Amino acid sequence: MAVVFVLDTTPGFSYPPRMDAQSAIDLCRDMIWTGLMIVLPILIAGTVIGLLIGLLQALTQIQEQTIAIVLKIIVMILVVVYTMPWMTGIMIERSIEAFHTIPGVIPYD
Repeated sequence: MAVVFVLDTTPGFSYPPRMDAQSAIDLCRDMIWTGLMIVLPILIAGTVIGLLIGLLQALTQIQEQTIAIVLKIIVMILVVVYTMPWMTGIMIERSIEAFHTIPGVIPYD
């Protein structure tokens, strides 16, 4: 099995110079923002459901914790299923960007 590396020769596409401290900081910042962007809908759904169930439990004096946990898990799973195409698209886009920058970052003197 042979592995072939193909460089993108798109006009106007230029590789950054070698990795320096600012490039590493920018890369880490972008990864953190991407992770937050992907996880944010799930966290928001869990927080909203937790608040609603907590309010309902306070109003009805029902203090059963398994109701809150099970409903939060179900809602968070539904949010993951609903947003999976969007999350996958974002992750694929960021991965392609990372693979395109690898040849320009690794020195080949």
